[in-house]
Amino acid sequence: MGLFLDTFAKLPSPVNLSYWWNWGSMVGVLLVGQILTGLFLTMHYVSDVAYAFDSVVHIHRDVSYGWVVRSVHANGASVFMFGLYMHVGRGLYYKSFLDFRVWYVGVILLVVSMLTSFVGYVLPWGQMSFWGATVITNLLSAVPLYGVDIVYWVWGGFSVGAPTLTRFYTFHFIFPFLIAVLSLVHLVFLHSKGSTNPLKIATTGFKVSFWPYFGIKDIYGFLVVFWVLYLVVGFFPDVFGDPDNFMKANPMVTPLHIKPEWYFLFAYAILRCIPSKGLGVLALVLSIVFFFIMPVFSFLFGVKKKGALYPVVFWVWSINFVLLTWLGGSPVEPPYVFLAQVSSVLYFILLFLLCVI
Repeated sequence: MGLFLDTFAKLPSPVNLSYWWNWGSMVGVLLVGQILTGLFLTMHYVSDVAYAFDSVVHIHRDVSYGWVVRSVHANGASVFMFGLYMHVGRGLYYKSFLDFRVWYVGVILLVVSMLTSFVGYVLPWGQMSFWGATVITNLLSAVPLYGVDIVYWVWGGFSVGAPTLTRFYTFHFIFPFLIAVLSLVHLVFLHSKGSTNPLKIATTGFKVSFWPYFGIKDIYGFLVVFWVLYLVVGFFPDVFGDPDNFMKANPMVTPLHIKPEWYFLFAYAILRCIPSKGLGVLALVLSIVFFFIMPVFSFLFGVKKKGALYPVVFWVWSINFVLLTWLGGSPVEPPYVFLAQVSSVLYFILLFLLCVI
């Protein structure tokens, strides 16, 4: 163990890394926190439609410091996804997708993390959990020929019910360990070639040991993010929660506005603004799958480095991403639908431009 730590501390790192490189290690630390708090929650959670909601209430009210563990886990998911988005954003800005092995594993990590967050959101079995699961899983019916059969297979029946909850609980328990394994693969590919740097310059002969130069930066980043997380847990534990989820799931009463967690709203806005269900689902899937295609476009167009307009396009895309997130939580009515349609078109055009300039 001492040899491993010594080797890690002496890891040669580019001399000009910035704080934007903190997000990768931050996401790793948050993943460990999510796994640990999740393990404690499984000791009291009951994956049964009759008791799931009550078991969450029991954790809050009766388990010693249960409210802390559950709040850290629930809000930690938001912080984890925020860190993941920032990590992907840093990769886009510095064109890390040109290192296709690291990029592809990273995108797979993003997809699995989003799936883990989705199935986890269903587990409290509140109103928004139930109806969110119903709406999102119903999107699979857009698959030609076998769509309805796939939906029934995911549900384990003809509607969201007990088998669905049990399956989602199983997936939510297993996926984090898959994420941990993929993270190790991600690191192996990253360090087999070496980390990139802001200037994209050859750093042979211009490297320093990871500790203390960048280790201190990481620790500082950890302290800042943990301070924000515990500020939320201590003073605003329900800031990311939906009021409807404080009511037990009722299949007979549909919430007025069904919407997912904030980190899915950009994709939800793209889905809702397209009148055709099939095209909407296709655009939703493409909003994530496009990240897989980016290295291919760059290779086809022979792009090796950033053009002069690249930072401008990136920041316009980032602002548009935030706008889509806001529109995803807005009512389905004018002018929000039209704005979402314009922003959705811009989302894909700007991503394409990031590949070819």
